[in-house]
Amino acid sequence: MQNKEAKALLAKYKQRNCSEEEIALLESWYLDYTDEMPDLSPGELISAKAEVWAGLPVHQQGRKTSRLWSLIAAAAAIVLCVAAGWWFFQTSQNVKPLTSREMAAKILPGGNKAVLTLADGSEISLTDVANGKLASQEGMVITKNKDGQLEYRIDPAAGAVAGELRFNTVSTPAGGQYQVILPDGTKVWLNAGSSLKYPTAFAAQERKVFLRGEGYFEVTHDQSRPFRVQSDDQVVEVLGTHFNISAYENDGDVKTTLLSGKVQVKTQRNNASAILKPGEQSILENNTLKVAEVMTEDVVAWKNNSFAFNNEKLGSIMRKIARWYDVEVICPPELAESVLVGSGSRDKSLGWMLDRLEEIGAVHFKVEGRRVTVMP
Repeated sequence: MQNKEAKALLAKYKQRNCSEEEIALLESWYLDYTDEMPDLSPGELISAKAEVWAGLPVHQQGRKTSRLWSLIAAAAAIVLCVAAGWWFFQTSQNVKPLTSREMAAKILPGGNKAVLTLADGSEISLTDVANGKLASQEGMVITKNKDGQLEYRIDPAAGAVAGELRFNTVSTPAGGQYQVILPDGTKVWLNAGSSLKYPTAFAAQERKVFLRGEGYFEVTHDQSRPFRVQSDDQVVEVLGTHFNISAYENDGDVKTTLLSGKVQVKTQRNNASAILKPGEQSILENNTLKVAEVMTEDVVAWKNNSFAFNNEKLGSIMRKIARWYDVEVICPPELAESVLVGSGSRDKSLGWMLDRLEEIGAVHFKVEGRRVTVMP
């Protein structure tokens, strides 16, 4: 029996106009129909049958009538479940997958995100914690100030504290950045994927910190205590100045750029050294230290929420993109050596930034989830 005929008989039965032969035909149809239906769990069957019974006539007469309604309810429950499954399947088939550009547009830029690890190993998420006092250590009050910066201030109530140095560490994830005001008033901006380790109170002879990744420093002048930054295989020593250090492990070099004042860069393996003047950059690569003049505004553009590429290799640019947008980048070696000149805002979406790169270079991109593939 065709579904159209079964439907007509069901309607007739509901009006109590079926003959004995038609009732038998409906029972036969039910048995044949259920043979072709998928198995349902007891829970699914009970739920579907409840929906069907809610719409059936309340008063039914006769043993055979009750039996048939039971069979019809079960069949209708199966039909209901199958129909629902078909509807969901059809709906999912009609949903168009996001295009590469739509995926890229949904990936937003990084922001102020960091974790503070105290000397005792406890961690504070600076991303989520409210402004105000966070902790007290070695005569210092640690706060998140009204501007969202991590700040260390002398605690007058604590008095002088002497003893072994205890270190704190601020770490930014991919897609994060943060600003720290150290115990001596020195300001440090940390770029994405970086960390700064420093004592809660500086020693009497020196102020030494440890950098991984990239940081911009505005060092408070102190003639009696030089400020030293150790990163990878080099140490930068200053008295008071502004400079930038980029020491990402996957870059393969360490770049120190001076904006004002004077710094001395020393290597730890071969004791090579260089004294930089404003506008100069030292590059430590393969134990070799070189110095060159650079456009300092391009180097520190990240601090001002910008990208700036001045004859920069595409491979280097894409590493910056990966860190700031927290994405995986696949860049073939033959394209990584391409050189681009341009700029862009770090406040824009990944899609906007990739469009900008396509405008200034013979390059294209495919975005799948959080993976970016560079193509010619």
